[in-house]
Amino acid sequence: MRLPLAAALVALMAAPAAPVAAATYQWTGYGVNVPGSSKCPTYRMTIDVTVDGKNVAAKFQQEGRPQRHFEATLDARGGFKTSAEVGGGGTIAVSGTISDKASTVLLDGYCKFGGPLTRR
Repeated sequence: MRLPLAAALVALMAAPAAPVAAATYQWTGYGVNVPGSSKCPTYRMTIDVTVDGKNVAAKFQQEGRPQRHFEATLDARGGFKTSAEVGGGGTIAVSGTISDKASTVLLDGYCKFGGPLTRR
């Protein structure tokens, strides 16, 4: 006995979706100076980003400094914006995009760190 096409489509749509594994990305590089700074090109940073659905969680660490983190939510276009705490009670602006075509991250504060993310 064959199911009509409409019944088969309804059955497929009612089936639970398979869970999608979280995607992980990384950027490692040196900072770019902002007004008032001069040492940024000597600061090496690693940014590890994990995306699970619309949730973005990241850890970042400048060599010789404590590891920090941020969390954000992807918007409808795959973008995110938030801020992260850094030493001395300061914050750094965080933005980026996650998409099939290109994924990026930018930490913008005492220096600028970021660029294209590499999927792991």
